[in-house]
Amino acid sequence: IAFNRAVGVQGITVLGLLGESNRLTDADRARLISTAVAAAEGLPVIAGTSHTGTQATIELSLQAADLGVSAVMITPSQQPVPNDKAVLDYYHRIAEKISLPIVLQDHPAISQVHLPADLILRLVREIESIVCIKAEAVPSPSKIGALVQGMEGGRRASLLTGLGGLYGLFDLERGSDGFNTGFAFPEILLALLAAHRAGRHEEARALFTRYLPLIVFEQQPGVAIRKEIMRRRGLLTSHRVRHPGGSIDPATTAQLERLLDATFPGGVDLTQPLDVTAC
Repeated sequence: IAFNRAVGVQGITVLGLLGESNRLTDADRARLISTAVAAAEGLPVIAGTSHTGTQATIELSLQAADLGVSAVMITPSQQPVPNDKAVLDYYHRIAEKISLPIVLQDHPAISQVHLPADLILRLVREIESIVCIKAEAVPSPSKIGALVQGMEGGRRASLLTGLGGLYGLFDLERGSDGFNTGFAFPEILLALLAAHRAGRHEEARALFTRYLPLIVFEQQPGVAIRKEIMRRRGLLTSHRVRHPGGSIDPATTAQLERLLDATFPGGVDLTQPLDVTAC
């Protein structure tokens, strides 16, 4: 978190769907949130509080509020039969019980809940505490475009790109406001966003093209590759993944080494914040 602060991120998210939050105990969660809030030193912290039970989600959200987070990130709970009414009721019940802003995480590949754009737009209209949508439903550019269009002339929640930045440039072109995602090189996403916002579209495309192989490689399922990169950046002491998740294997490690050498030639010190426009 200190490293991310140093490179200029505007917020921190913990306990998202694609990390290891589902392998943590309740005590682990509380310790992680309190540690993150302290390390953020005033930077906003968003905590994922999704749960299969509505009351459990409410209680996790209240606990996160007590620990000092700025917002909670919630994805809908899977139902045996798809049911838009149940999704609406789920968010309404949560919003009635908590005072924190809500980030709605739309990630059907993990949650197994498909949220039509019209349903998300209705949630934004009806629940003022939903202030942001983490857009991770593929194809994400068209979904973001539909949400942007649907919010024209009315209340607008911010739209943030996830999925490790895999479709980052295309999402920005369709109206994404930035990134809320895990990636071991946040400097790349920050540079891409800055170029796009400044209207330097050729620079943005060049950045995205240059670093896309690294984004794609890290975005493989699981967190083993990301943990190994973070270890190489001096941010973790071990790449071990919590059981039953698998850690990185020797062949993948060798591929990663070749990719890092090709992406950052000349012995670049990965432990330091990088000027990715000059690498």
